[in-house]
This record gives sequence, C-alpha cells and structure tokens, in this order.
Amino acid sequence: MAQNTKKSIFMLCIENKDCEDLERRKIYQVLPDDEASKEGYLRVIDESGEDYLYPESYFVPVQLPREAQDALQIAS
Repeated sequence: MAQNTKKSIFMLCIENKDCEDLERRKIYQVLPDDEASKEGYLRVIDESGEDYLYPESYFVPVQLPREAQDALQIAS
C-alpha cells in the first residue's frame, strides 16, 4: 500500500446550520483549497462522500494520532 505523503487535515464540526450533509460533533477530512480559504470556507468531504465548501466557522481543528488519521482517511 502506498503511503500518502501529504498531511491529512481533520476538523471537528461544531455547527451545521442549513447544512444537512454535516453532523455536529463529527470529525471530517478537509481538502486543501487556498481560494476557498481566502473567502472563509473549507472544502470538506461531507456525509454524501463528496467534497463541498462549508463555512470555516463551522469547524475547529483537531490533532489525531496517525492510526486515527489512517482510519478516517477517505480513499482517493
């Protein structure tokens, strides 16, 4: 199995107002998107399994052990 050299980013959802595809208190994988970040959004892989933009204020960063990151990693 090939190792992913990019560091995975995970965030905890703390708000889901008007976002049916997000669950509060759940950890989501975030994909890099500099343009979205400039506008205050994060590109998040949500409950549908697709990546969409959500307000950055709906999430807080979390530090996870490597084993947890591997378990949560979305296969690409």
